[in-house]
Amino acid sequence: MQRLTSQILAYAEQLPEGTALSAKSLLHLGNRAAVDQALSRLHERGELIRAGRGIYMKAIKSRFGSRPPTVEQAVEAIAHQRGEVIVSNGAAAANALGLTTQVPVRSIYLTSGRSRTMNVGSQKVELKHVPRWQLSLASRPAGVAVRALAWLGPERAEDALSSIKRKLPPEAFNELVAAAPQFPTWLARSVGKAAHG
Repeated sequence: MQRLTSQILAYAEQLPEGTALSAKSLLHLGNRAAVDQALSRLHERGELIRAGRGIYMKAIKSRFGSRPPTVEQAVEAIAHQRGEVIVSNGAAAANALGLTTQVPVRSIYLTSGRSRTMNVGSQKVELKHVPRWQLSLASRPAGVAVRALAWLGPERAEDALSSIKRKLPPEAFNELVAAAPQFPTWLARSVGKAAHG
């Protein structure tokens, strides 16, 4: 068992910072039960951080000690491991576009997968399942606008769209207009009004 934990650590050392490990990615080193047990032991010793169920990440060592990967690295690793679309939430998107001065206190991300909570070091990160239209256009500027508009809701979307139209590059706004048929009626109508007057 000690040899397997050493092999897993050596393998993890070769990976770029913030890369996720799972038992399935380590089956070339041993059988599933042994790999699961070794990962669990490495987590207990503080060598690996459990980012989610079955997903581990190497602690990042610096001259100040070890620290967990950033929340963004953990979220990106989980999206890659699970094949999910995971993006920032609507409040963060609205703040990024200057539509609100509120800064989200909690780390909430929207996902195509199931809703769940994960821990990255001492920080709790909430992954919230949302309808597919909120994840359309993913992390592109038009996708950020979609999530901001969803968060603002039908009452404030039309006013926000005039500001978004000024802030987004024309090709990004055209991408938003082209995606409008995927949106709920209230949002498709608001986007159409902003595009065509």
